[in-house]
Amino acid sequence: MADKARIAILISGAGTNMAALLYASRMADAAYEVVLVASNDPEAPGLALAALEGVPVFALSHKGMDRAGHDAAMEAAVLEAGADYIVLAGYMRILSDGFVERWAGRMLNIHPSLLPKYKGLDTFARAIAAGDSHAGASVHLVTPELDAGEVLAQAKVAIAPGDTPASLAERVRFAEHQLYPRAVSEYVARWRDPAALLARVRAAALALPETDERESHGSPGFRVGGEKSGKYFAYFADQHHGTPHIALLVRTGSMDELLNLVESQPEVYFKPAYYGASGWVGIILNRANVDWDEVAAWLERSWRGAAPKRLSRLMDIADEF
Repeated sequence: MADKARIAILISGAGTNMAALLYASRMADAAYEVVLVASNDPEAPGLALAALEGVPVFALSHKGMDRAGHDAAMEAAVLEAGADYIVLAGYMRILSDGFVERWAGRMLNIHPSLLPKYKGLDTFARAIAAGDSHAGASVHLVTPELDAGEVLAQAKVAIAPGDTPASLAERVRFAEHQLYPRAVSEYVARWRDPAALLARVRAAALALPETDERESHGSPGFRVGGEKSGKYFAYFADQHHGTPHIALLVRTGSMDELLNLVESQPEVYFKPAYYGASGWVGIILNRANVDWDEVAAWLERSWRGAAPKRLSRLMDIADEF
């Protein structure tokens, strides 16, 4: 698969989940490749496995370093490797808020419980003590609040009579090795998934005042101004008119602006068939690292160009506050 996402995996020990991620990345349909395995323990056994498999490794003990300094060194190694995402796989360090916030939406973790149950430690003992029928594992986005990010996928594992935390952990580990590679692959491949891309566009477009969605020429379109007099300010195009692009079509200010955007950033913008003649530009969405804040800004700008003046004036007043 072309244009695979590049992931860095952080570990602190044996790295069994790292190994599952690594070997899954060698499958033909994997959406990611492993470009670095890094650890806060130079003796972590997982480093040797990664090196044996030809993956670049980095290790730096956290002992004697403050959290921010160690995080900065780990992040520098990740950036040097060219990683798009960080995947935590048994990394036994709480990361500084700044590090986590810089990688918002691009840092994943696996936690041994069915979140939101049992955040933190001793999850299996807590599940057994509570009399739960199942334990399991959750893959989630990392946020400054511990184990509180969006849950992307889960696997349930039945709790047997007489289970101990150790025996339960052993079975959950099998589930983790199935769950984590699939969840990572699905998450990083969202930029190729028309349904996922449309969902993000729809959420941003319909968050603007007095908007609605209506199909136009077979494509989802977004309008402002009401049922009878509404005007389109955006369209979602899934490889229409023979292009390879999944794209958002929005209004520009002029044909000169459109042509300048296409010429200066052809990896981001294109002149769409039919709509381009009216000054609409296509923003390519099926590419890695789309700046969704910029997409939202384009939607608002295009909305302003189509909205009745009473609405745009209200938006201007709101912006002042």
